[in-house]
Amino acid sequence: MKTGLVVDLGLIEYGAAWELQRRLVAARKAGNAPDLLLLCEHPHVITLGRNGKLHNLRASDAVLRQMGVSFFDTDRGGDITYHGPGQLVGYPILNLAEIRRDVGWYMRGLEEAMIRATAEFGVTSRRVAGRTGVWVDSSEKSTGEEKLAAIGVHLSRWVTSHGFAYNVSTDLRYFDLIVPCGIADKRATSLEKLLDRSVKMEEVSSRIVANLGELLSLNWQPAHRDDLETMLQAIEDQRALTAVQAL
Repeated sequence: MKTGLVVDLGLIEYGAAWELQRRLVAARKAGNAPDLLLLCEHPHVITLGRNGKLHNLRASDAVLRQMGVSFFDTDRGGDITYHGPGQLVGYPILNLAEIRRDVGWYMRGLEEAMIRATAEFGVTSRRVAGRTGVWVDSSEKSTGEEKLAAIGVHLSRWVTSHGFAYNVSTDLRYFDLIVPCGIADKRATSLEKLLDRSVKMEEVSSRIVANLGELLSLNWQPAHRDDLETMLQAIEDQRALTAVQAL
């Protein structure tokens, strides 16, 4: 199995995480970085995908400011979603050309890793035809099913960015600010709500990481954020030196 790096960024502003992804994608495209998986939580933020509809944002700018929620228009797939504390966000930076050139297979793999991890907690989750993400049967018959995890990815020259968001202990009231993923009659749920008990983030992240590694045939090795910065700085310094020498 190939080796990849998994890095827990902790709580990080969405903009900072997006900029880090951009730098890592450039390094991965150039073959200067290995496959990576970034794990994190974000302060309250709403993001709109490149196929999203702004009318699915239910709150005004004033309400967002009052509630301390930022907003980003992004280049990922999908519609609108919310990220916040208690939600496990994963950003795989992978070269699918070296794994499998199949975007649908990759997205189903992200779903499968979360479905398997959820099953390890004794909760049955599933896919819903025509909708990305991970779903569970709702206790309210009127809603049919509830969304436990969302997916939105971006690919450039087969290198992935963005990824998945899995609700562990998320404050679900913030989803009222949006039409989650543009589906008006569906609600979000969390693992803690389903289990009716507290769940540590590490309990979930370790299971998703292990299952994703198995599905992608990657042997994840832990790394620190400082290791990423050191690697990126060395790559960028070398690139700058090469550019000067070419003058």
